[in-house]
Amino acid sequence: MKDLIIDKELSERAVLVGLITPSQSEAKANEYLDELAFLADTAGAVTEGRFLQRLSYPDSRTFVGKGKLQEIKQFVEANEIGMAIFDDDLTSKQVANIERELQIKILDRTSLILDIFAKRAQTANAKTQVELAQYQYLLPRLTRMWTHLERQRGGIGMRGPGETQIETDRRIILDKIARLKNELKDIDRQKSIQRKNRGKLTRVALVGYTNVGKSTLMNLLSKSEVFAENKLFATLDTTVRKVIIDNLPFLLTDTVGFIRKLPTHLVESFKSTLDEVRDADILVHVVDISHPNFEEQIEVVNRTLNEVCGGSEKPMIMVFNKIDAFTYTPKDADDLTPRTRENISLEELKETWMSRMGDNAVFISARTGKNIDELKHLLYEKAKQIHLTRFPYNDFLFQKYDESDFSD
Repeated sequence: MKDLIIDKELSERAVLVGLITPSQSEAKANEYLDELAFLADTAGAVTEGRFLQRLSYPDSRTFVGKGKLQEIKQFVEANEIGMAIFDDDLTSKQVANIERELQIKILDRTSLILDIFAKRAQTANAKTQVELAQYQYLLPRLTRMWTHLERQRGGIGMRGPGETQIETDRRIILDKIARLKNELKDIDRQKSIQRKNRGKLTRVALVGYTNVGKSTLMNLLSKSEVFAENKLFATLDTTVRKVIIDNLPFLLTDTVGFIRKLPTHLVESFKSTLDEVRDADILVHVVDISHPNFEEQIEVVNRTLNEVCGGSEKPMIMVFNKIDAFTYTPKDADDLTPRTRENISLEELKETWMSRMGDNAVFISARTGKNIDELKHLLYEKAKQIHLTRFPYNDFLFQKYDESDFSD
């Protein structure tokens, strides 16, 4: 199954391909390609070129137009490129046509993400979820897997085998999907028992876009060694640690990061991992405030959380991370053009919609530890409220603590 999506060498040269459409501006298309390049780097590929074309909608045969495809072909041949990665999902027909023209490996965003998932998965749960997602991705694309059985010049007797093999393979994959779903149900039951065994401790879940610093924050708060790296999807397996802030214990969970254009079946496959989010008492939404489009990333996470949690209202703390990496360019006094996001300082940002969040927002740097005490105090207060609803007889402990340690 591993070579189903990518039989990857240590480093592969790739080109990226995207579209500018009425619903996707040139700036947005370039931003998506930046993210696609980051995904490619995470998977081990080296991006050698980018191609964008303005179309009303993707070409049904080759995604881009014939002229653009020829331009890509010339670049591929001149630079010994071995792979083209498209920013949107491709149909089996599109992949077959593009492969026939370019004579190189063709991937789309989903297949690239699946390869990273397969590389990052460590536990049986994550590996099972990745395998399920791979088979669900493969099922509608079976026709291109059997090109060696295509009819050759319409010869008599060549009409059956390919179709028969495809149907046989389809049944095999459907059986495997059913088996993997049953395995995930068993894993879900085991995890459900584990969650019940944790008792009534308050549960806090870190959520957010991929690569916003959740694992780094997890390590800082729990004093643990959760794997953290400046790569997309560095964390795929859910990690739970017991954290004690002063005299208050609670459970802290690090979850898989979200990303734009994540297909529905991928979200479905990872529903069991996100059970920790559904069962959490408090959500800590970590945001990379140094990213130029962090607000769109917030929307992506909120939409996914709505799918996962069914729109339930959970207490949420917004943690704006990476303030140490935040940069802006002040406008000159004689520059009369409208200000953009790049011209707004962090202090000005704090006075926008963020100011309405009051005590539910904190600005930190998990890397340097700046303002972590402020976050700990906020977590303490939120977790204490939930803890006292379950253990009201502990009230005197917190009163004693509050009087002796919160009076500056």
